[in-house]
Amino acid sequence: MTDVVTAIVWLVGAAFSLLAAVGVLRMPDVFTRMQASTKASTLGLACLLIGTAFQMGDFATFIRVASIAAFVLLTTPVAGHVIARASYAAGVPLWTGTVLDERRDARAGHDESSGTGNRVFNVDSRQL
Repeated sequence: MTDVVTAIVWLVGAAFSLLAAVGVLRMPDVFTRMQASTKASTLGLACLLIGTAFQMGDFATFIRVASIAAFVLLTTPVAGHVIARASYAAGVPLWTGTVLDERRDARAGHDESSGTGNRVFNVDSRQL
């Protein structure tokens, strides 16, 4: 039974990893490529690690797998975010089909530190 569960989880992990690779090749710009690679590859690796823990079956392997998973789950999103911010700051162009550029809107419309998010409030003091 353990072999069947392991095989299923490994196949799911391999499928997610393959989808991450296809996403990197098929997506039109660096930002969507990063989204595909970070989310799908992290999920794929998590499934592969879970399958490894099932297959090995001992507590020492489970601790090693949990440590690897925690490290990857904590560092991959942060690295993707840092790369995205650096790419945007360097002027990497967005895909032509991009509908919303929140960073550009934030720079042009209001102060980000005001806590208003994407909303821009145009309040005329005479109307108050």
